[in-house]
Amino acid sequence: MGTDDSEGSPPDPESRDDATQTDFSTGSPAADQASDTATDADNETDSQSIEDMLLEFDEQDGLIHDRSLLDPNYVVEEDRIVGRDEQLQEVTKMLRVALGDNRPPNLFLYGPSGTGKSLITKAVCKNISRICKSRNIRFGTIEVNCQDLDTLGVAVYELAQQAADEAGVDVEVPKHGVATKEKWDELYRIVNEHFDSVVFVLDELDMLVGRRDKQDPAFSRLLYQLSRAGADDDLTAYISVVAISNDTKMMESVGSRALSSFTPEDVHFDDYDANQLQAILRRRQDAFHDGVVEEEVIPLAAAFAAQTHGDARKAIDLMRVAGELAERDGDERVREEHVRQAQDKVEKNRVLEVVRGISTQKKLCLYATAAVAAETANGTARSTTGYRVYQYLTDSINSDQYQQESYVNKMKELTTYSLVDFERRSHGPSSGMFLEFQFGERPETILETLREDSRLEMVSDNEVQSVVKSQVRNET
Repeated sequence: MGTDDSEGSPPDPESRDDATQTDFSTGSPAADQASDTATDADNETDSQSIEDMLLEFDEQDGLIHDRSLLDPNYVVEEDRIVGRDEQLQEVTKMLRVALGDNRPPNLFLYGPSGTGKSLITKAVCKNISRICKSRNIRFGTIEVNCQDLDTLGVAVYELAQQAADEAGVDVEVPKHGVATKEKWDELYRIVNEHFDSVVFVLDELDMLVGRRDKQDPAFSRLLYQLSRAGADDDLTAYISVVAISNDTKMMESVGSRALSSFTPEDVHFDDYDANQLQAILRRRQDAFHDGVVEEEVIPLAAAFAAQTHGDARKAIDLMRVAGELAERDGDERVREEHVRQAQDKVEKNRVLEVVRGISTQKKLCLYATAAVAAETANGTARSTTGYRVYQYLTDSINSDQYQQESYVNKMKELTTYSLVDFERRSHGPSSGMFLEFQFGERPETILETLREDSRLEMVSDNEVQSVVKSQVRNET
């Protein structure tokens, strides 16, 4: 009669060995428990809570100790403003009238992006505000960026909101559902009740186009209304309007009525050169801890920025991103390789920011033109060649196809983003006139970014390249 192991019969030595082996190979409860315990112990050792990781990072010294200096929009001290002595002096001389009982003149500041227009305006107004406060003059700076404002009504409400914020009060009309005149009246009320003198700073003003069915663009009507407000006694405070634009030809689009009442003093801002950009970055090098920025970092960042319109914002962004990349890599110093990585990242981010918000037709125009520029020796694209590639693209994805004039106009509109520029050219009597487009960023980066659009993703890169090469060979 067999024995029952469960009642305490001693197990056979061989079966005990088998049982022991089975415990570990088949996952008996005892083995599972031992395994779970070991795994838990490993997890406790290897993993950290989110709080632990945050606190550990917070305790690290890092490489950057003052990130505000690496913010291109931060209003730095006067001794950090480099390469703009002439413009700084002009703006200061004209706006200093606000310190007394007089109205400063209107200003038009124009030039490429990142050349110090907004920085100098903010720095001068900040100093005027401090002096006025000591003299018991109620001075205000009411600043709006017009890039994201689509109509005149929205722009007026934004001005009223900024004026209210400056005065520490509330806007008493709703943003929507009221006539634009009520918003103007509210802006006038806030300014008249709380300020003796005001500078309206309208940044990127040329982007405020407004409704297409209006005879004048919205920025023209805004300038007219603001500049007339004092003369018509709508505003009792002294006001000055500072219009800032990347488009040097913006004033050509201002209506005659607005132009006669606005009558600004012009201040031109040209590109920074590589030496000026180096000086700007060295004035902000103390954003990093001592000794962590290697010697070749600043010249390289300045050289990259000088290649694209001498843009100080880009130079400062490159330094910030390079520092952040070095920190994430756990490096003890910011090196040349981090600047090169930052260049790729900043370039792609900037292009992505621009192309995200443009229409499909503009994307097709931009893609065709960049594809041509990528294949030419000097990195430019003729409008005639770009249009033929555009025709191929629209046929490929079965999209609406514009006439050449509309294609050219779309490309001209893209110049306001500082992504592309153009010059009028002629290669002899037989070729006629055409526009030649140059890119502020590498055409390859633009193409890579645009391919993220699902419609352009359907087009074969090799086929486009083949079409482009054929068209470039046919140029006369």
